[in-house]
Amino acid sequence: MKGSMGHNKQVLLVFIQADSGVDGTSLLDSASSKHSFISSLKDTVLSNVIRRAQFAIPPLALMILSSQKVPGVSQTICDLRFEKVPLDRPWDLVGISVQTGAVKPAFELARALRSKGIKVVLGGPYVTIFPEQCRDHADVLVIGEADDIWKEVQEDLLSDSLKAEYRVASFPDLSVDRFVDKHALDIQSYFTTNVVQTTRGCPYSCDFCNVHVMNGHKLRHRSIPEVLREVEAFLKQDKRIFFFLDDTINADESYAEKLFTELVPFGISWVGQATTALGEKPKLLNAFSRSGCGALLVGIESLDDGSNHAHQKFHNPSNRQVECIKNIRKAGICVYGSFIYGLDEDTLELPGRIEAFIEETGIDVPGINLLRPIPGTGVFDRLANEGRLLHSRDDHDAFRFSWGQEMLYKPQRITLEEFIPSYTGLTKRVFTVQNALKRAMRSPRLRSAVLMFNLLYVHMYSLSRKDLHRQLREIG
Repeated sequence: MKGSMGHNKQVLLVFIQADSGVDGTSLLDSASSKHSFISSLKDTVLSNVIRRAQFAIPPLALMILSSQKVPGVSQTICDLRFEKVPLDRPWDLVGISVQTGAVKPAFELARALRSKGIKVVLGGPYVTIFPEQCRDHADVLVIGEADDIWKEVQEDLLSDSLKAEYRVASFPDLSVDRFVDKHALDIQSYFTTNVVQTTRGCPYSCDFCNVHVMNGHKLRHRSIPEVLREVEAFLKQDKRIFFFLDDTINADESYAEKLFTELVPFGISWVGQATTALGEKPKLLNAFSRSGCGALLVGIESLDDGSNHAHQKFHNPSNRQVECIKNIRKAGICVYGSFIYGLDEDTLELPGRIEAFIEETGIDVPGINLLRPIPGTGVFDRLANEGRLLHSRDDHDAFRFSWGQEMLYKPQRITLEEFIPSYTGLTKRVFTVQNALKRAMRSPRLRSAVLMFNLLYVHMYSLSRKDLHRQLREIG
């Protein structure tokens, strides 16, 4: 936490993590877990590895808000991954960004603060999608992307005229210059503080994703000169790797090619998220490689086109995936391949195909996820209407983030009694120390990071298996 006190109005911006293990290494069923000596020793060693390599980055949304400055207001960021809320200081307003997977801890914190007479403003994805669920938990709600409206909130705080609700009328125009700085961050707490977003919105309509729900289908761009100035300014404070947080960094190919070509002279290293279609665009791929791209997360989801299509994902045909991923890696870029097992047309033969695919493509870090129905998405509503959710559709906290630790729905073509052993068997085979070492040795770059990620997953997926087996016993 970093900030200055004085006679100004004091605003605390809080990042609150999920309470289910995704932001840490806690086991959902830790109280009932028994470990052998060898198992406990392995977990302890891998937990230490995780703590040394959390890859924690700062919350960009709170960086953006703290950069919207109003004379007479001082803003401080508190990241609950590293510190506790400083209740010994006289806060005039505390803002909490409520993630859809961390509703319960956010509401609990808001309740504790308000009981002490501290005004609370709630915003973020969950508040934007479900404002009515949040009204009783806050003094103020901010609904929508708050880039332009946050100054109004601060001005009203100064004049003691805060409204109960601030609703954004339209998406912010990202071409308007809004300088983002790091004055409210404790830079040394993070793996890197160089987090940049160049676009918002998503042209795709995958029904398990809420990006297009929150940010719209139209891609909005920041001006390239502004992005270059921000990178230059960030480098003066932190020369570590950059994270480009766009949901699809190659969604607008001409914009991305121009941006990353102009970033070549900066000599940075960076990572981001893209579609595998990048592997079919040699000029763009070359711009990524020359500008310092070290790794990309690509969403593969299912290897069955029928499954992807059932969830409104049409832009990555399975017959082109292998060649695309190989081309990306040949360009010297590591690939984090993200799968979802359990989509509607998936069957029990898919795990074998996933294993073979990982080996054939040489994916550097595989991630094998369970489908998580996020409240507010199309898949959540559809599964609820079909009676396939395992919790009440009104209990949003039950659908919190987790590390493949619990089934939240019934797969369409596989029973839970078959699916859980199939999934846990897959992760047990894919995530081993031997495979972690092999992937690190053959990765095109960032070998230490690839090793750390794979070792992290050895540990986290072992926790996942314990929780899923507990759930299976309860089902039985």
